[in-house]
Amino acid sequence: MTKSESAGTAKSSVGTARSETVETDAGTARITWHPAKKKARLVLAVSHGAGGGIEARDLQALAAELPAHGVTVALVEQPWRVAGKKVAPAPKTLDVGWRGLWPALTKPGLPVIAGGRSAGARVACRTAGELGAAAVLALSFPLHPPGKPEKSRADELLGAGVPTLVVQGGNDPFGRPAEFPADGAYELVEIPFGDHSFAVPKRADIGQDEAVKRITDAVARWAGMLGA
Repeated sequence: MTKSESAGTAKSSVGTARSETVETDAGTARITWHPAKKKARLVLAVSHGAGGGIEARDLQALAAELPAHGVTVALVEQPWRVAGKKVAPAPKTLDVGWRGLWPALTKPGLPVIAGGRSAGARVACRTAGELGAAAVLALSFPLHPPGKPEKSRADELLGAGVPTLVVQGGNDPFGRPAEFPADGAYELVEIPFGDHSFAVPKRADIGQDEAVKRITDAVARWAGMLGA
């Protein structure tokens, strides 16, 4: 069940953003819609990680850029974030929240790319097949806990079962690009020098703005091929 928040419509850098609350079995979630600037071809639904919210630089950049490419961006806040909690629940509970949001995400009647950063990417991969996602966007996929490559989560990524784009920082301690399986049915784009938040050090050969632009360019190109 969904309802639009009374104060949910506001001007933003991408035009008019509208917030909507959604009741799920895990609690009240929230979607902030950034409509396509021209006829929409796809919905890109992206959620946050376990340590932050939709203010993450990559999610905000996608919401600012993708609407110009005919993609409506839905920034998803899991119930634990809406409730103001600081610690994410167990993966199964995150999946419950995402499943509960799905009817609202498909309501526009467009193919939906299931996406997320970090823990949100894992949720998208785990549920893509059952929910009928058109594709998966995995930002900073946490291939393993830092320093523990033996605890691989590659099976979640490889099991998505739909076209998948991974965008990964070159220095991500949760999994550097070279650590990902070489035979997976997915595309991987490396953001040089980027950490788990795609932050790049001042000594890097590219600046922060260029790093973010590489993320949005890669996703726009990939989404364009999906809509072809």
